[in-house]
Amino acid sequence: MSNAFEKIAGGLTDAIAYAEGDKSKGRVAAGPDVKAIRAKTKLSQINFAAKLRVPVATIRDWEQHRRVPDAPARTLLSMVDADPEAALALIERMG
Repeated sequence: MSNAFEKIAGGLTDAIAYAEGDKSKGRVAAGPDVKAIRAKTKLSQINFAAKLRVPVATIRDWEQHRRVPDAPARTLLSMVDADPEAALALIERMG
């Protein structure tokens, strides 16, 4: 058996064990802490959503962990997290 096949098979075995309840065999990657990022901006959910140009329901879903931001949204949130003032100013400038 090739090394790559063994790694894939091992991952599949761990995934099956995780799905069957063995939480020691896997990990779930957490999304960004949207509420903490929004807190840095000192904006309400409504105003934060308006600044990011997303529905306020999306912000609520992210903050309440009903949904996880997709890759482009994670990138945008990371930018806001790193420098809220500059990121929001750039978004505003983009029109």
